[in-house]
Parts: sequence; C-alpha cells; structure tokens
Amino acid sequence: MLRKIICLCWLLPSCALAKVWIGEVTHVSDGDTLWVKPGRGVAPRKLRLLGLDAPELCQAGGLAARAALQGLVAGKPVQVQVNFQDTYGRGLARLRVDGRDVGAALVSAGHAWSSRWRGSPGPYAIEEASARAAGFGLFSDPGALLPRDFRQRYGPCQAAR
Repeated sequence: MLRKIICLCWLLPSCALAKVWIGEVTHVSDGDTLWVKPGRGVAPRKLRLLGLDAPELCQAGGLAARAALQGLVAGKPVQVQVNFQDTYGRGLARLRVDGRDVGAALVSAGHAWSSRWRGSPGPYAIEEASARAAGFGLFSDPGALLPRDFRQRYGPCQAAR
C-alpha cells in the first residue's frame, strides 16, 4: 500500500503540469518550435514539440521540416497539451490537429527524429523505424546528423553560415 502511495505522489506533479487547451498557430520558427495563441486577448506562447527533434534550419532538411510543420497546422485549431517547460522557458507540448498527433506525423514523414534520452529510442521510435525503412525525408540520407550532433560539430546556425 505504501508503495502505491509513493508511486502516486511521484506521478501527481507531472499530471498537474499537463494542461490541455485549444489555440491558433501564429508562427512556426522551425521544424519543432512554434507560437500558439490560446485565445482572444492572450499573448501567443512559444512551444517546442515534445518527443521529437527536427533538424536545424541551416541543416539539410531543416527548411523542409519547418514547411511540413506549417503545412500540418496552418489555419487549423490545434489541441495543445503542455507537459513540461524547458530551460529556455518554452512549453514542451504535444499537439493534435484534426485528432492527429503532429509529432508522429512529422517523424513518420521523415522530417524529424524521435527524441532519444538515456538509451531510450523515444516516443516515436516506431514511426522513425517506418520512415527509415521507406527512406522518407531525412532518412534518405544515411549520413544525416541528429541536430545535437550537428550543433556539436558546426555550432549554432548563425556560426554554421
């Protein structure tokens, strides 16, 4: 019983942070970052898609990833579930459009990698494996670099240019 209570207490803080709301995308910065306005009179919020990593804009596939995200969300209401906040103050969120998981759609089309963390293949590992097998997008290039590896090798986009 004590074990169940401890487990429940451990889960509650993350559940309390998960807020779901409907908004309108006002700007797409890159393949995994966008601004969403929750409602009238409320300023847009900067969000980063949770569970995936899209290429940097100056990296091969970066512009295509941004265009793909724009195409998925343009002119449609988005359901936003913010789970966490990152060190830059962005909400880390899952988005749904027309009932479809935006992150899963981007990874399935080869526009992003499933986020890897501490040996985990990430939440979109199945979608990434399918995109790799089909050679979609980023996965048509066997030498495509994960964004973190790209930044380590070349620095941020401003320096890479």
